[in-house]
Amino acid sequence: MNGLSFAFFAISSLAALLGALFTVLATNPIRSAMSLLLAIAGVTALFIGLDAHFLAAIELIVYAGAVVILFVFVIMLIGPDATPPHDSKALFSRTLAAVVFGMFALVTGFFMIRAGGRAHPLPPYRPEFGTIDSFGRELFTRGLVPFELTTALFVVAVVGALAVARGRHRSDSGGDGAKERAP
Repeated sequence: MNGLSFAFFAISSLAALLGALFTVLATNPIRSAMSLLLAIAGVTALFIGLDAHFLAAIELIVYAGAVVILFVFVIMLIGPDATPPHDSKALFSRTLAAVVFGMFALVTGFFMIRAGGRAHPLPPYRPEFGTIDSFGRELFTRGLVPFELTTALFVVAVVGALAVARGRHRSDSGGDGAKERAP
């Protein structure tokens, strides 16, 4: 690994890590969404560094182009200042979850250090890894059924969300409002 590729990897990794960290720590939801965009850009750059250009393009199109924009629209719809009230009951569960996660990370790190160099090496790198041809071949052979099931799940989720939204909209409006206008 030469110096330029190491610098690219370091900058990409730093962008992904800082973006993920600021996504969680930001108090403003708009800044959190923009930090998520930075994390996605860092992961996209890592895909480019792996010569997986198709996966990088899909990462940008799907996550940066759709998911982050959807988050920003929802934040703007409910208002960027919509913050939940501070609950003292949730403080204990959050602290407990942080302690459990920290202990898990320490134990995992201990076992990784103890294992030393006995980790299983990665399989050899194939030049066709991450290309459009290999991705399409994998998707439409072994991954066809999970891909179709995921598509069906998304369709069912969208229809369910529309049904719930339409049902709430009718009950909240109180019908056509004719009773409210009558004296």
